[in-house]
Amino acid sequence: MFASRPSATTLASTLSLLVLCALPAAPVLAQSASTSPAKKELIERVLELQRPALEAMGRALAEQPAQRMMQQAGPILQQRIAADKREVVGREIEADVRKYVDEAVPLVRDQAIKLAPSTLGVVIDERMDESELRQLIAALEAPAFRKFQQVSGEGQRVLLPKLVAEARVVLEPKARAMDNAVAKRLGITPPAAAASSPKK
Repeated sequence: MFASRPSATTLASTLSLLVLCALPAAPVLAQSASTSPAKKELIERVLELQRPALEAMGRALAEQPAQRMMQQAGPILQQRIAADKREVVGREIEADVRKYVDEAVPLVRDQAIKLAPSTLGVVIDERMDESELRQLIAALEAPAFRKFQQVSGEGQRVLLPKLVAEARVVLEPKARAMDNAVAKRLGITPPAAAASSPKK
């Protein structure tokens, strides 16, 4: 919408999101037939304790296209939209992105929770015994660990904007080079080259 062509990373994120949303709901637990009822309960408890992390992962995946779109929209808004219309168009774009996030996040978040038993649950069943699961649950339920998770989440919210700002300087030239290489292979003129080419 804001660029003349989708970047490879945008396509990959969008495809990942579509594939995740298209997957059918997973069965409640898909452990082997030899898994004891006690172990199944322990695995379910671990998954329940990991629910916030699973929801955060789903949210992050769903928000990636929106974040990328906002990053792409900023420069294009400055270049292609008249100064007197930028504020209005900017608010409209923000509303479109917010609508997408409001609709997409619950879908992907719920899908992450549904998929956990047949993916993460199976791996836990294969690799951990009941004693290890009890130890893990005790650690996950410890007040200090819960506090650390809260503090860590707050810390990540402070870290992320600074990381994005610092990483942008290093990553933008590399991302441009990648975009140009992919565009060349696809026979598409990169935006920078198109802008600098002489007009007839």
